[in-house]
Amino acid sequence: MSIEYKEIHEFEAEQLKDLFLSVEWSSGHYPDKLVVAMKNFQTVYSAWEGEKLVGMICAMDDGIMNAYVHYLLVNPQYHGNTIGRTLVAMMKEHYKDYLRVAVIAYDNELHFYEQCGFAKSNDASPMFITSLWT
Repeated sequence: MSIEYKEIHEFEAEQLKDLFLSVEWSSGHYPDKLVVAMKNFQTVYSAWEGEKLVGMICAMDDGIMNAYVHYLLVNPQYHGNTIGRTLVAMMKEHYKDYLRVAVIAYDNELHFYEQCGFAKSNDASPMFITSLWT
């Protein structure tokens, strides 16, 4: 398997839909909105096997101090191939001079993010106003 990594913001709606639904994220039901979202993120790295989008990581930032990793997803058929770790490493390198890089991790993903260098906060909790169900 040969994975190519790209820094692009232009995606087809169907590519995003397939990737997001592969991990059962409800945002995959809004592929046209995802297309616009990818154009608006400051940083987007994606993983490809040929023409197939198999993973991505996206972040927004304030330009100097704080960055927020909003999406990290890898198609489950490609788990175990270090794609997620590679994408996180690319993002960490991009933001290496920032003072804070934050991510909201689901409880079952804490171990992965801790292995990537993130630490769980002892005094903060994520909060949402959302109509998404996953």
